[in-house]
Amino acid sequence: MDVSAEKSVRVLNARGQSPFVIVCDHASNRLPAKYGDLGLSHAERVSHIAWDPGALAVSRELSQLLDAPVVQSTVSRLIIDCNRDLDAPDLIWTLSEATRIAANEKIDAEERQYRITHFHKPYHAAIETLLEARRHAGQETVLVCMHSFTPVYHGVARPWPIGLIHGTDTRYTKGLCDALKAEAPQLNIGWNEPYAALNGVTLTLEKHGDGRGLDASMIEIRNDEILEPAGVTLWADRLARCLETARLARKEAMAV
Repeated sequence: MDVSAEKSVRVLNARGQSPFVIVCDHASNRLPAKYGDLGLSHAERVSHIAWDPGALAVSRELSQLLDAPVVQSTVSRLIIDCNRDLDAPDLIWTLSEATRIAANEKIDAEERQYRITHFHKPYHAAIETLLEARRHAGQETVLVCMHSFTPVYHGVARPWPIGLIHGTDTRYTKGLCDALKAEAPQLNIGWNEPYAALNGVTLTLEKHGDGRGLDASMIEIRNDEILEPAGVTLWADRLARCLETARLARKEAMAV
């Protein structure tokens, strides 16, 4: 099959009436047929280096709970990382943590542009199309960028079950943090952990949240929390409540 004929982005519940729009940059570990296995083992291709395990499952359950649209990439970040600027050195990974992706080391300008044109641009165009349609319809929109992270990175354990990353405007993310603390005081919530904007990992948040002046937040859940259905349900239920609590708190603050 011609790779260009394959859908690189999927939009679920596009007409959802929720104020929330959920985007999932690293939803899939799919490698289009033309790329084979990139020289990687099965274990590597299903590991966190290829995608964000559990992130799509949480996104889908949130969609059902909130009646929210979901925009998801259907291509592994090992092909191209949809959460990176086009000039970012890790737009196309050659080393992910300790795993070498040799097949990506010597791609030429034509192949690089092919991946941008067929995988990166359609994903962001789909987000733009959805957000623009909502703007024209007068729908309130809060952007939620859903991710997961590995429990151990370069041998260092990460203690946070969830991390919150904000864009230029911190207020909605702070409200979400407050809501989570109120609901589960025992939670160790990472603030701009395990990543922050200064790490160059917030393209989607910046482009579609900051760029449109929307309330927005990037959520990172440690993936061992959401590998099983019970964990997915726990986090989706919790986030559904806390996202809405934070939204209402922002509306009240803005009305004063």
